[in-house]
Amino acid sequence: MCHCLDCQRRTGSAFSVAVFYQRDMVHIERGSSNTFERGSASGFPVSFHFCGTCGSNVYWEPLRLPDFIGVAIGAFADPEFPRPDQSVWTRDKYRWLALSEGIAVFEQNPIPRPVSD
Repeated sequence: MCHCLDCQRRTGSAFSVAVFYQRDMVHIERGSSNTFERGSASGFPVSFHFCGTCGSNVYWEPLRLPDFIGVAIGAFADPEFPRPDQSVWTRDKYRWLALSEGIAVFEQNPIPRPVSD
């Protein structure tokens, strides 16, 4: 879960939630899509990939972490998806947002832990 101001602007929400997979675990099927690249607080660019039909942000490639791909959990459309295990850039978090007990909290950005299966 990312609370940085860039993710707030990109999603139009208070935060973004993603699961990071090792690049070699992800198979991308290209349909109609658009890509937007921007800088990030880490100083490295990030390429965001959007559905060309509906505009939903589906996945992103952070140059800071070239071996990983972040996938928006909303792209899974699965209400049973596990809750996030970390919350990053909490220095920009909306003050009214309460985080789940037991979630790892970082004021800025740690290295994400990849999904192993």
